[in-house]
Amino acid sequence: MRGSDAVSGSMFSYVDLEDRVPAKHPLRTIRAVVNEVLLALDGEFSAMYSSFGRPSIAPEKLLRGSLIQAFYTVRSERLLMEQLDYNLLFRWFVGLGVDDPVWDHSTYSKNRDRLLEAEIARKFLKAMLEHEKVKPLLSDEHFSVDGTLINAWASMKSFVARDTAPPDRDATPPAGDGGAPPKREEEPEPAGEAPPPPPAPTESNSQDTPQNTAPMQSTETESEGRNEEVDFHGQKRSNATHASTTDPEARLLRKGKGKEARLCYMGHALTENRHGLVVEASLTQATGTAEREAAAHLIDAHAPGSTRRLTLGGDKAYDTAAFVADMRQKCVTPHVAQNDKGRRSAIDGRTTRHAGYAQSQKKRKLIEEAFGWAKTIGGLARPMRRGLARMGFAFTFAMAAYDLVRLPRLIDGRIASAAAA
Repeated sequence: MRGSDAVSGSMFSYVDLEDRVPAKHPLRTIRAVVNEVLLALDGEFSAMYSSFGRPSIAPEKLLRGSLIQAFYTVRSERLLMEQLDYNLLFRWFVGLGVDDPVWDHSTYSKNRDRLLEAEIARKFLKAMLEHEKVKPLLSDEHFSVDGTLINAWASMKSFVARDTAPPDRDATPPAGDGGAPPKREEEPEPAGEAPPPPPAPTESNSQDTPQNTAPMQSTETESEGRNEEVDFHGQKRSNATHASTTDPEARLLRKGKGKEARLCYMGHALTENRHGLVVEASLTQATGTAEREAAAHLIDAHAPGSTRRLTLGGDKAYDTAAFVADMRQKCVTPHVAQNDKGRRSAIDGRTTRHAGYAQSQKKRKLIEEAFGWAKTIGGLARPMRRGLARMGFAFTFAMAAYDLVRLPRLIDGRIASAAAA
């Protein structure tokens, strides 16, 4: 017998969201870890808010929503709120009931500075690594470091000379400069506005002017347009003389020979070599020495004053005499790739002859998986953020999200190995 296709609405639902999520869904393991990590940060959240006033959206829900945005490549917070309204899986993960209203997307904008000041992204990553199910997965002796370019939310057309500023039409020149404010009728027409209508014909020219003649086109160039044509060929531009008017903290950098120069930041990550999980992350301005400077900072942040011998894998960019000497002073053996093209490498056979060196060179490539996931899925291909602090928060939080995505399989594998033993 054929069933009916009629749709009947129901006033009440007796199925809990917990029952709608499959028992083996990977988000269950992630959500359990996230909830316990957020509970450990309860004191940090309490210090962020006042003890009186109107209750705000819980920061725990805001952070769970940001994790969902990274897991499922939701391109904006406005779209996240739209999907959170009808996606039951998203509601369950964030902690909203079926009938709970979603908040406005501007709530993230209003609370982002509060989260930045409290360094919640960094503390969230640290608390997650200290979790009882995550800590046994980490290596405490062998690490790798690398950097990657993160495109800034700024156009190359905004990279102009520092002494160039948009003209202020209504500004009056200071006294004594010998100039006068330009007349309004002498200003060029803004791009996108219709040209002024032609003057009405007078009695002297009404017979000579056809009524169907189109008005004369303006010969002024659209130099003040929103997407004007700009030719950069032959111009010498550098960070010393130019800056972006959209994101002044972004820097122009070219990754290598034959690569294009672009406005970007540089993200740095320190991973452990057992499973390639990110244990430290930071974001700096893009410079030629940023990778080595950030590597020293990350080692100090993760293992300050360590007296136990550690190893640090890296690519050829870290093969400099100053960096190698600094790492050895910190009781860290630099397992960096030898850069022997045109100069002498800072490491020799005393380091490369050990089997651990080859193992570090193999394991250091796992860090590229974190960068690749963050850019293709985690929303770091071109984050819609401006400024070093906001971009740094997004980068660190994306690295934490990458670790969480890896956890279900790693935890299940560890449990299976323990059971088999």
